Amino acid sequence: MTAEQIAENFESVRNQIKEAEKKSGRKEGCVKLCAVSKFHPAEDVLAALKTGQTLFGENRVQESFAKFTQINSVSKIKPDLHIIGSLQTNKVKKAVEIASCIQSVDREELLAEIEKQCAKIEKKIEVLFEIHTGEDSKSGYKEKSVLLKSVENCANGIYPHIVPKGLMTMAPFTQDEKLIHASFSKLRNLKDELNKSFPSLEINELSMGMSGDYKIAIEEGSTLVRIGTALFGERDYS
Repeated sequence: MTAEQIAENFESVRNQIKEAEKKSGRKEGCVKLCAVSKFHPAEDVLAALKTGQTLFGENRVQESFAKFTQINSVSKIKPDLHIIGSLQTNKVKKAVEIASCIQSVDREELLAEIEKQCAKIEKKIEVLFEIHTGEDSKSGYKEKSVLLKSVENCANGIYPHIVPKGLMTMAPFTQDEKLIHASFSKLRNLKDELNKSFPSLEINELSMGMSGDYKIAIEEGSTLVRIGTALFGERDYS
């Protein structure tokens, strides 16, 4: 895909996000766009940066570390990288070095390792707790009691280098919009519950909605949509 095509795609998606915000009665600009650049080359990210896009999402740590190290070395505009995929503990070291946020925290063990690696380099990092709301996704907190314990540990200062910012989920892969609405509504309600229970934290981000369902997500209160295919085209898996 050419740089011109990528620029056109970004303009189109941004306009559709604005329309969805307006249709839902929400303030223009309240939804951030996270451009999912996994499996796409550095050249595509550089083309996106030229359109004004700075927030990107990747799920393969080694690939993203190499790619964004290269991009940072040649671009005057510095990208902001979020890790959005399932994260193994042995990949945390490089993840915290290259990213500003890990959206896929789904277990206590991962929180402990993130804290350990951030402490080594004296870096604070934002996290989103991934919640299992759809049967198609294997990752994410499934039991509320386990999630509450993790959030409580953050509130109590056990992980001083970790800054909880919100929740993330993937809706079930279905054409049934009622099920998609229910998935996103569940996340929004959980966010409200956590804010009441842990007022010292600012758990306000709702990362939900991808290329196929982001308009529904915006209707249900998403503050951050993760879009790849609609921006960069089909991925090159070779």
